[in-house]
Amino acid sequence: MSTNFSSLGVPEFICEALARQGIQEPFEIQEKTIQEGLDGKDICGRAPTGSGKTLAFGIPLVARTKASKPRNPQSLVLAPTRELAEQICNELRAFGGKRNIFVVYGGVGYGPQRKALSKGVDILVACPGRLEDLIEQGEVNLGSVQQVVIDEADRMADMGFMPAISRILDQTSNKRQTILFSATLDKEVAQLKKRYQRDPVLHEVGERTPDITKATHTFMIAKKSEKSIAAAEAVKAIWPAIVFCRTRHGSDRLAKQLKKLGVDAEAIHGGKSQHQRKRALQNFTTGRAQTLVATDVAARGIHVDGVELVVHYDLPEDHKAYIHRSGRTARAGNEGIVFSIIQPEQKRTAEKMQTRLGISKAIQRVEPERLSELSPGVSRKSRTEKQLGQDSREKSKPEEKATYGKPSKKHNGQKPKSRSKASHHKPKGKSSSNKHKKKTNNKHVKKHASQKPKSNQNKNQNRKKSSPKSSGRPNRKARRAHLQPSNR
Repeated sequence: MSTNFSSLGVPEFICEALARQGIQEPFEIQEKTIQEGLDGKDICGRAPTGSGKTLAFGIPLVARTKASKPRNPQSLVLAPTRELAEQICNELRAFGGKRNIFVVYGGVGYGPQRKALSKGVDILVACPGRLEDLIEQGEVNLGSVQQVVIDEADRMADMGFMPAISRILDQTSNKRQTILFSATLDKEVAQLKKRYQRDPVLHEVGERTPDITKATHTFMIAKKSEKSIAAAEAVKAIWPAIVFCRTRHGSDRLAKQLKKLGVDAEAIHGGKSQHQRKRALQNFTTGRAQTLVATDVAARGIHVDGVELVVHYDLPEDHKAYIHRSGRTARAGNEGIVFSIIQPEQKRTAEKMQTRLGISKAIQRVEPERLSELSPGVSRKSRTEKQLGQDSREKSKPEEKATYGKPSKKHNGQKPKSRSKASHHKPKGKSSSNKHKKKTNNKHVKKHASQKPKSNQNKNQNRKKSSPKSSGRPNRKARRAHLQPSNR
């Protein structure tokens, strides 16, 4: 008999909200942890990305959280990246009911975050850096926090957030419930568990390296000057793709190079504003961009489905980074390809890493343009359809330019054509009549002051002769001045 959420003790309002989203049965990690989370026990869970961890800790969090006072949240969720923090917040809001849920992270202004905290936030989702800034400013107090969730704890350790997490947890209630989730349980995570959890229940789901065992691992040897061309050929063969670089500057530079080589690329890293990162992700998920060029900030926390290719443009720092990067493809039972571009002097380092990962026998050397031969037939078909759609769009663009190209330089649409015809005929009539007037009144122009050039009229603007014109009535002084001969 299959288990449902109500049999796990989940409140009815949460079950109804999940049902509206089409979520009926819990995943393995949810089935193992939700009931214990509702009982208030500390939980330490190891589960791969995409296994349903957010609901596993989110349901107990929403069910146990009470109304909060201004600047004193009841529950706290810590996440390593802005994207993951916002994703968690959106998922919690989907079944949060009357709970006030808000997210704070860097890269955006303080104003809206201060305003929300002053009104009262029940569940606060936060990145450690911005949270500490708000604590120092007196905008939030963690003394009332009764539930704490640390998501992607191993990624927090890799990014150097462990000291900040310790400082944050020290400010929360001593009677708090602490839930910790991680893809791996290494030394630093074990220390965190030992120091801040009380008799935690341990649950492990899936293999320790589930994300990379299902992918096809490939590589090529290329000089540094040839790497951008190799990356472009790889993405043209298979996309959507994520290309990983070590530095922010390197990501921006490679994105520009790929665009010059005919690849629609978007750079994403910690140096970008939140608006820029959102736009890059949106362009990638909607198919406007073929690839994301990212630093390791995107290796964890950014959940994008359907990534067919991961390119290690720069060699990962260690085997853990290789796992995190490669885990962006071959997810949820799908297949994918991992392609490493290795410089000649990096061969030994790469071989050691491959041996440690256990892929030294399976990995194969492939030229980038032949990657499509390794891609599953379904992926090739979908990619061909995408490419055909893109080609048809590109073909339609030149036709529009050919039809509207000339008028569009100055005007939009076909209106300028009618205007150009009018402007082609009307000015001739005006000019001929003007010439006739000039011939008949040529003597008056020389004799009368009113027919002086525009420059002379501008000089006489300060003489306050504009009032008669505005009234529309004849002015005797003006007529007299008109009849008087010029001093010249």
